[in-house]
Amino acid sequence: MTAPKGRASEPATGDRFPGFNVLDQAGHWDPVTAGVVLSRVGKPPGIRFFTPAEEAAATTLCDRLLGQDGEPKVAVVPQIDTRLAEQETDGWRYADMPEDGQAWRESLRFLDEDSQAACSREFARASAEDQRAVIQAVQDLGAKEWHGLNAAHVWSLWTRYACTAFYAHPSAWNEIGFPGPAYPRGYKNPGVGARESFEVADTRPSDDPVHGKDR
Repeated sequence: MTAPKGRASEPATGDRFPGFNVLDQAGHWDPVTAGVVLSRVGKPPGIRFFTPAEEAAATTLCDRLLGQDGEPKVAVVPQIDTRLAEQETDGWRYADMPEDGQAWRESLRFLDEDSQAACSREFARASAEDQRAVIQAVQDLGAKEWHGLNAAHVWSLWTRYACTAFYAHPSAWNEIGFPGPAYPRGYKNPGVGARESFEVADTRPSDDPVHGKDR
């Protein structure tokens, strides 16, 4: 996918849903919900869990996974770091995987090791092409072992955390035309193709990346 347009601290409307900005709906949210959402568009929280080297590797990894190849970017690693620092995990893990925090530390170290072996540079300092190759090699292993870990389960860990952080940000909501929390206003026009008065029509509905593919 493409990174959302506009600075992460000021979600832009983009061109697929022209004029749409989910933050225009903030006045309809209850105070707690508004506080949670608006906190995501301010200055990112400080890093508390990752070391500087881990932060660099994690940022690079998430940028490649999310296609954030240039500015502006949604800062997902501070959100992941906060979750790990406060042990706010998904509440489950694969039996053959360490706790999420340890799994993140180990897998980021292994990315650096693989990058050093492949191109004599730490993962974060490698070229974007080499970074993608290192990541792809992990995905290509499927359920096979990667540095003693199940590669598919490592892939699940990375993508779960990265996607959760990315799609919690209003910039991503603007990109997909999502109007945010329904509480307490709710929705009045359910149904395929139906829109609320505060929603905007998709100007490129045929651009669905899975359009026409087997489901």
